[in-house]
Amino acid sequence: MADHLPPVLLEACVVVGASSDKLREVSQTFNNNGTTEHLLLEPEVLHVLAPPFISRPQAEIETVRSHGKRQRSFLRKKREQPPLAAATPSQGGSEGGSVPKDIDLMALPQLCFPGGLQVTNKQKDEQFHFLVFTDVFGNKTHGVVMQCYRPILEGTSFFQNGAGSSKFSKLFSAYSVCVISKYPYFTALKDCLSCLLIQLRTCRLSDMEERVREFAARLALVPIPPPGQLHLMFTIRPLTIVLPSREDKDLPAVDLDLHLPFFCFRPQQLLQVLSCLLQEQRVVLFSADWARLTLVAESLLLFLQPLSWQQPYVPVLARGMLDFLMAPTAFLMGCHLSHFEEVAAETDDLILTNIDNGSICTSCSETVGLPEIPLAAADRFTQRCLSLQIHFDLYQCHSASCTDIGEQRAQRREWQHNINHEIQRIALELIVNIFRDVSSHLNYEHRVFNSEEFLKTREPTEQTFYKKVLETHIFHFFLKDRLNRKMDNFARMELSTRSEMRKMKAIIEVPRRPTMQEIQARRKSSITETRLSKRLGMSLPNLGDDQTISFQRNTLLTSVIMSDTGLRTPPKPVKVFKLPDFPAALSSHSVQSYYSELIQQLSKAIFSAQNENPALLARFYYLRGFINTLCLRRLDALGDFQNLYKTDTAIFPTQLVTWLLDSLHRDERQQAERRPELKRLILKVKTENEKPLVEPDDHVKKFELPRKHLDQEEFVRCVQECGIVKDVATIHRLFDALTDSQPKQVDPDLFRVFYTFWKETEAEAQDVNFPSEVIDHLDNSECVYKLSSCVKTSHGVGKIAMTQKRLFLLAEGRLGFLEIAKFRDIQEVKIAAAPFLLGRIPSLRIQTSGRPEVFEANLKTETELWNLVVKEMWAGRKMADQHKDPQYMTQALTNVLLMDAVIGCLQNQRSIIAASKLAYFDKIKHEVPMMVTKTTSETLKHKINPSLNLAEPQTVHVLLYTPGQLTCNDSDSEMNPKLWVALSGGKVVVFDAASWSMLQDCIQVGQSQLNCMLGLIQEQVWIGSQDSVIYIIDTHSMTCNKQLTEHRHEVTGLTVDTRDQHNSQQTYSCSCDGMILQWDSASLKVKRQFHLSCDRLSSIQIHDGTLWCCCGDSIVELKKSGTPQRRMVLPDDLRSAPSSFSSFVVIPERGQLWTACADSGELCLWHTNNHRRPSKRISLPGSSGVTCMIRVKDQIWVGCRGRSSLRGQCDGQLRSQVLVMDPESHIVAKELQAHSDSIQTLCSAEDRYVLSGSARRDGKIAIWKVE
Repeated sequence: MADHLPPVLLEACVVVGASSDKLREVSQTFNNNGTTEHLLLEPEVLHVLAPPFISRPQAEIETVRSHGKRQRSFLRKKREQPPLAAATPSQGGSEGGSVPKDIDLMALPQLCFPGGLQVTNKQKDEQFHFLVFTDVFGNKTHGVVMQCYRPILEGTSFFQNGAGSSKFSKLFSAYSVCVISKYPYFTALKDCLSCLLIQLRTCRLSDMEERVREFAARLALVPIPPPGQLHLMFTIRPLTIVLPSREDKDLPAVDLDLHLPFFCFRPQQLLQVLSCLLQEQRVVLFSADWARLTLVAESLLLFLQPLSWQQPYVPVLARGMLDFLMAPTAFLMGCHLSHFEEVAAETDDLILTNIDNGSICTSCSETVGLPEIPLAAADRFTQRCLSLQIHFDLYQCHSASCTDIGEQRAQRREWQHNINHEIQRIALELIVNIFRDVSSHLNYEHRVFNSEEFLKTREPTEQTFYKKVLETHIFHFFLKDRLNRKMDNFARMELSTRSEMRKMKAIIEVPRRPTMQEIQARRKSSITETRLSKRLGMSLPNLGDDQTISFQRNTLLTSVIMSDTGLRTPPKPVKVFKLPDFPAALSSHSVQSYYSELIQQLSKAIFSAQNENPALLARFYYLRGFINTLCLRRLDALGDFQNLYKTDTAIFPTQLVTWLLDSLHRDERQQAERRPELKRLILKVKTENEKPLVEPDDHVKKFELPRKHLDQEEFVRCVQECGIVKDVATIHRLFDALTDSQPKQVDPDLFRVFYTFWKETEAEAQDVNFPSEVIDHLDNSECVYKLSSCVKTSHGVGKIAMTQKRLFLLAEGRLGFLEIAKFRDIQEVKIAAAPFLLGRIPSLRIQTSGRPEVFEANLKTETELWNLVVKEMWAGRKMADQHKDPQYMTQALTNVLLMDAVIGCLQNQRSIIAASKLAYFDKIKHEVPMMVTKTTSETLKHKINPSLNLAEPQTVHVLLYTPGQLTCNDSDSEMNPKLWVALSGGKVVVFDAASWSMLQDCIQVGQSQLNCMLGLIQEQVWIGSQDSVIYIIDTHSMTCNKQLTEHRHEVTGLTVDTRDQHNSQQTYSCSCDGMILQWDSASLKVKRQFHLSCDRLSSIQIHDGTLWCCCGDSIVELKKSGTPQRRMVLPDDLRSAPSSFSSFVVIPERGQLWTACADSGELCLWHTNNHRRPSKRISLPGSSGVTCMIRVKDQIWVGCRGRSSLRGQCDGQLRSQVLVMDPESHIVAKELQAHSDSIQTLCSAEDRYVLSGSARRDGKIAIWKVE
């Protein structure tokens, strides 16, 4: 079908058999010799039937022809038509150019008769088999072949008009009916052909052509269900057939029995086959049953999802195609078991898989010498497989026997749907467990996969397997999807099954070190040894073998983390929609009547689902739009597709809509322009088409060390690619450290030494060895990041160890663990000189609160480095505690590790000076006062960084808090409150507001700046964008699949009337041009709209049913009719300056209206109950303008722009503040300082907390307690 035309079930129906001339010769030979032994004929295409079967008016045919070309098919057109097809063209199949374009019928006859076309002297049973064809672009076409036998009657052929002879026939010849489809509906098409078979058994030879033509024409009326949970049902007597939908638009439909491979192979053998496919070997499947080949091959490829097979794939090889097995590339092919010995003898390096007995070997030996799937993942898969209930009879043994075939088939379908879902989840779990840690070694900004570092984290016995897999095409395409952050089933399962510790590590972004909890877990595992690490262990003090336990990396703990409840999720409930019965006669009028009835049924379904299930509603709209397109009702079709914006944009058919708009006649276009929703659609499609075509960046790089000198920009890229650190400012400081007293370029050899030192230090930490009494003294989340050499201290001899929280001494002897100091308790750190023999050696002294004695360590040459390290961690801890921001401590830790690496790689006299350039927080402590006011410290609860996974901080444009609530009807579990954060470029980050952990690091909502957000009780978050669209995020699926496109300009405000807590239907939105829309938030339809004349409408609020609008130079109160009731204008002195209202707060019970301007450090108080009373001006200390303002309880919280200090632009300096106003006394009750850039947004969390978000120079969110 054409790219732009909607999909239908049938691509073509082809009849293949022996020509009449050949049959006549066979008949004469048999009459002469009386034998048919080894008689094989050359099959030919007898007939091709393809849509359209009903001719259209010529004008419409020209319209369709003038737009686009047909999809490339696996078939190519023969240069000469088959003689019989040319001699007897079908009335509906070949007239009017209906034979599919670019069809090649050369290979199809062989594949319809892979074992040859036989002539026999007795009738044989019908047989089915399945075909899959792949073109050079990877597009698949599927075929289901029914092979039948008919008597050879002298002087007649299968499709010769006229009655056949009644003479008794002693010869039977095979012929095939092959149904070709773009979609893998193997079971459904087999059922269809089985129904056709009943008719062919009883009809006369002269009627066979008409029966096949009617059959093909009916299948051409069947649409393909859109992705989602809507299946289609239709009837071909005597069976009712169901077309299952695809789960996702990027996944194929599953219409086969996925449990068949479990009948053929034990789990261990199945894992061997999957391992061969993952390593892209040359795999050949063998079976004595042609049908099994394709069904098993398709199942195996489905088990690999989301990895997609990229190599040649021919599941059925005809006897004349065995030379395909000589191809030098990897492939997956299937052939008859009778060729097993021949193939094994004549080809090398093939994986020979016998489906019939479940054996696997190579063409060179009886065993497969390839690396196996990692043991932990394989064991988990085997356990899951053993729990599968794959016998339908066992499932049904307690039930009454079915007396109705329809009921029996329905029960079997339901069981098959459930078992397929369970098998797919088990297979997906296997793939997740194999590739779970890949994402930890990706750099998304530069699209780099650090394969070497990934391999280092694998067990030695697994590395050969991963080395082979990492070089394959199948893995390369998998990497593309990961780097594109594709949220598919793999990503969802990987995310949902992460351990809590792994989630926390992803949040704080610290260099990889094992925590005490992980070490304890390893201790409990069976993988323990008593040997010391050759690297780290040799440097530990003498603790004795009986006190030390060594732990190796255990992939069982990191790679296989899956709960039974997490895996055994039931399949989503599906809705089955029944198509009308097919018309008895296939005339143009009857087909139009059929479509009209179908549209009528879909309209009823749409009406019923209007307020229930938006996802199901979208599927009905899609189907009705599809049928309207087939009926050439273009405007109705466009109206249906327009509704997808409000129901599910994921299935919006962009190409089809573009084609429909291009094909509109002049009068249709005029009608569309008069319909507002179609006018919006036309404008949106036109705008999208006018955008320059940007090719998606799909490249994948492997990390390679640089080979030339690096300037600062190249150095930043290289450090980010290798995964050492993301933050650009930190990398700039590292660049300065490595180029100390040198030209401003980093030598490639120096970078290589630095990188090697960093990675070796990281690897050494993985083999950490500590006695149990040491582990017991540390928190579960603590990691040891630095360890000194064995030194003399004021508390004995031992090694100083540093975690993110404290310093402690690993002392020799029985003491074992001795805490030196927690970083927050340190009061002074300095270098001293300790006496040693006749001289003095440098030492480090640490004074802590609560301890009168000073700790001193004779660190000798390490003294200066430890002095830098301890001071930086001390300063980072102080800032983290004062600002309630743990990110400061994480950054200090990164700085310390970078210092260590710089010292290790430079090894010269200036290395300490170079490393000191990374002592960022210690420098801030001396340059800028670190003290935070008591009021700020008491009110500030916590700070979080929404830009954690990005290279640079982003502006926090909007914040929205949604309270915890019960989820919708399908779950009774409580849903935690969430914080929604809108960053630059249409990015939305979501935090769990109970733990402040990140739930979603990026939901992409368009590409423009987001201006406003609103949470509704229908589990929706509405987001207004600069691109004039209101995007709607589903709070359960965390996906943005709905859009409201009624606004023509930038959406600036959203509000809801909360007076009715159970039915928040009164939702309003506004755009900068003054347009205000009232929405029915359930149906997403506009109830009212009105226009407010103003320069720029920047926000709206609703109070007691009255709308208040911020209009730049005025605040306007609107009546319910939309007409202005009251207007408060800018004061005269501000009106002359380029100033405007930026925000306002209404307090109806006090009769107060508080307004603020972006360029004025004052608030203005208006009295709404007394128009004559003059407004009051209130000056704000330390503010140059107000950006946002909200009411919380009986307070007004004001976000200020702040004034730049005269002391300069130091990064640590606080430059903006949050002011808390008392609306009764009109004074500033609190001045809070927490951000180093202007505050952009404020939001309230159930009046218990206020959250403030700042511009990109700070880019953080502060959480304040409300009193």
